[in-house]
Amino acid sequence: MAEVQSQQKNQGFFGNLAFNIIIPVVLMSYASSEDYLGPEWSIVAALAFPIGYGLWDLKESGKVNGFSVLGIISVLLTGGFSLLKLPAEYIAIKEAAIPAAIGLAVLITQYTEKPLVKMLILNDQIINWPHLNRVLDEQNKQALFKRKVAVSSYIVASSFFLSSALNYILAKVILVSEPGTTAYTEELGRMTALSYPVIVIPSMILLITALWYLFSQIKKITGEELDDFINQ
Repeated sequence: MAEVQSQQKNQGFFGNLAFNIIIPVVLMSYASSEDYLGPEWSIVAALAFPIGYGLWDLKESGKVNGFSVLGIISVLLTGGFSLLKLPAEYIAIKEAAIPAAIGLAVLITQYTEKPLVKMLILNDQIINWPHLNRVLDEQNKQALFKRKVAVSSYIVASSFFLSSALNYILAKVILVSEPGTTAYTEELGRMTALSYPVIVIPSMILLITALWYLFSQIKKITGEELDDFINQ
């Protein structure tokens, strides 16, 4: 079972990488000249892959994933702004607005019964919540654990705010040509290609830090091994 899950995760990772990054980058970078698809049709073709993959992933998973839906909307907005030949400022604002909105949602939901951080890094696919809650109740440490979750929420929110700032800077620096031109489409491809090393890696470091912090606190607060609370 573990091998099957690992294989599915690898397939999901490589599928995301291929359909959301590699194929769109190749199309926008090398097929946007008038000799091939042209700037408009290369954008349409490039956006068809992440949209199609996102819809297929939603169908395969059998449930609506908010982040998948958000990703599809983001791609549609990028394509719409580009095809309408709107100023690059619109894309820069959009690129910054979506992660900023998620960061705000993380902070706001921290004051509700269902903090978003639990869905992001402590969901029930990872943590055996019935067992963890039972131990916390027995030791009367639910309030202490909630304070630790709050700290991790600030770390997670900061990762999205960092992503927001880097998204905006990247778009402003790279998108300098006239919208609707071959050069502009190639710049979109370059921006997409750079999004992983420039944006995703720093953000993932903060997310991993938040996860490590919570895992260490679970072990410290309960006095039990972390493996006791991990779904195998």
